[in-house]
Amino acid sequence: MKTSKRIYIGLLGLSLFLVMLVIVLGYYLVAHRYLFVNKILLIVGIVFMAGAVLLFSFGIIALVLMIKQSRNIPALDHLVKLVNEVLFPLTLVTGKIFGIKRERILKSFIEVNNHIVGLKRLVINNDQIMILLPHCLQNSQCCHKITMDINNCRSCGQCKIGEIKKFAEDNHIILKIATGGTMARKYISENRPRGVIAVACERDLSAGIQDSGMVPVVGVLNCFTKGPCVDTDVDLNLLESAVLTFNKGG
Repeated sequence: MKTSKRIYIGLLGLSLFLVMLVIVLGYYLVAHRYLFVNKILLIVGIVFMAGAVLLFSFGIIALVLMIKQSRNIPALDHLVKLVNEVLFPLTLVTGKIFGIKRERILKSFIEVNNHIVGLKRLVINNDQIMILLPHCLQNSQCCHKITMDINNCRSCGQCKIGEIKKFAEDNHIILKIATGGTMARKYISENRPRGVIAVACERDLSAGIQDSGMVPVVGVLNCFTKGPCVDTDVDLNLLESAVLTFNKGG
């Protein structure tokens, strides 16, 4: 695993360990200080929490094995996704406690996600792939509104939208501009792609990946040339690589 992947994987394990400590401390306080608590309920609660910890531990181990062995384990896809959904917020809290910048954690999570999607070796036709772009890629001085219709783009060369539009047309890929998570979900619901390539900043990408359900998402980070959310840029080579992840098995 690359160092960047280790950040997120390590925080997953550390977060689970902290949860275990809280459970043990809670058990001590309840069992030894408040004896009026129903013992049967206490035992049931401890068994349930211990089972959840074991399940999440197994999920983290499965995730590590997939990355180390460069092999997807389809039977464990749902478990790995559950681990990410439940523990991902805790990794941000744990990272903050240990002084790890939020952006580094989010980048690591995105890289882990992209790697796992690549391991699935999916073969998806281009017309079933959707590229979702943020509106901040458009030149901020442009008067042509493209959020509702990408064809309004005049391909003037002042931003990358025109080049991406041509790339999508040449390869028969669905292309949409999203102003936020609600619109992105709407496009996915309407077009029902089998794979999504999302371009955004760390925060929006990680949230979108978490919110995608079972639709595989490859995240591509945009670049801040004039600050966040205005006149951003994206590496077209990364977009092309993301398409290959879906139609040539990564």
